[in-house]
Amino acid sequence: MTNLLTIIVVLLFAALIYGFYLLQKRHVKFSTRVFAALFVGIVFGGVLQLIFGTGSDVVTQALDWITMVGSGYVALLQMLIMPLIFVSIVGAFTKMKESEKIKKISFTVLATLLGTTAIAALIGIVMVMVFGLDGASFTEGATETARIAELAERSTQVQDLSIPQQIVSFIPSNVFADFAGTRSTSTIGVVIFSAFVGIAFLGVKRKSPKEAETFANLMDSLYKIVMRIVTLVLRLTPYGVLALMTNVLASSDFEAILNLGKFIIASYAALILVLLVHSLLLIAVRVNPVTYFKKAFPVLSFAFTSRSSAGALPLNIETQTKALGVDEATANFAGSFGLSIGQNGCAGVYPAMLATIVAPTVGINVFDWQFILLLVAVVTISSFGVAGVGGGATFASLIVLGSMNLPIAIVGLVISVEPLIDMARTLVNVSDSMVAGMVTSSRINELDRSILDDSAAVIEAE
Repeated sequence: MTNLLTIIVVLLFAALIYGFYLLQKRHVKFSTRVFAALFVGIVFGGVLQLIFGTGSDVVTQALDWITMVGSGYVALLQMLIMPLIFVSIVGAFTKMKESEKIKKISFTVLATLLGTTAIAALIGIVMVMVFGLDGASFTEGATETARIAELAERSTQVQDLSIPQQIVSFIPSNVFADFAGTRSTSTIGVVIFSAFVGIAFLGVKRKSPKEAETFANLMDSLYKIVMRIVTLVLRLTPYGVLALMTNVLASSDFEAILNLGKFIIASYAALILVLLVHSLLLIAVRVNPVTYFKKAFPVLSFAFTSRSSAGALPLNIETQTKALGVDEATANFAGSFGLSIGQNGCAGVYPAMLATIVAPTVGINVFDWQFILLLVAVVTISSFGVAGVGGGATFASLIVLGSMNLPIAIVGLVISVEPLIDMARTLVNVSDSMVAGMVTSSRINELDRSILDDSAAVIEAE
């Protein structure tokens, strides 16, 4: 009977996949299909959970097949991270008209990313205090216990490193290994290598313009090929989102989610406040936040549903250049750096909240300004090298908790609500990189306000 029910569930899921294929054939708008997949996945997964219950043989066996679609989609996104970072950063150098602006662009982008991360961390700390979140009240179930055991093993990779050693670990010693993603800091390693390639290109451009032009043309072709691959992968987003959300709801313990309701609300409140900080930065450079959010909605909604900063990168850069008026070099820098440096949601708000929640359980006074300053500093430094697809927030949290000598179990205790919070975190991460691009482009007087003010200039995903 179990096998029959499993087959029925899998066939129903296959029918849903086919339904979304028909919507694609009828050219239904991409964002509509993605949000529909999100909703249908929630409903389908919730129904499975209510009918069969968490951990039932039917759900477990069916999810083995359903997860294949979601995991395959995530794997394809992970495949794109390193090539995307490389072609985007090197492309930023090759497209730069005035090479002397490179220092100003890179400094402003990094300062904005790291500055907003520090503010995001502070907001996360304050929200824990406002909502009175207490780590001692977080319950541990079977899923959480398994996750804690896994994290305990993973944390040994980062706990033995001091902050100076962590900084040294960012430097790539074997670029091929980093392109293969063999280290936890491989992403920032590829960023650094790509920056070196770009700087070397500028040197060659001054001395041998002809050879530099050949390389620039090669990179332009490579950029177009990588972006085409990205387009092909992103067309699978509705199917991936459907599978991922079905898996989340079908395997979730509703009681555990309700128990962590206050944590979810506090997290969303913190992330909304970070978006308000982004709005203030835009106002400071004379950009209407309403205009920004209207034009950024397609890419932000994609980030929310896909939970992938890396997957959103092409749409991020295109929105910056064609809808918000940011120059190409700055857009590439901001978008690429934002994948691995200073993610406000995953590397700012989240680890700061977890550290503040768990600190009182080991006798630390979270109202002590020395603790707050140290935590903000550690969070900001640790925000380097966070991956742009899944797991980045967990890694950032492990680094922060390890550096502060705090228990890591809290990371496992919130696993049941991780996907719900991750959607908003990813949206904030992408917004941060776009705001960094706009602030930087305005500072170097390259922001094209005619494009920004054109209400028809809105980029939609294919």
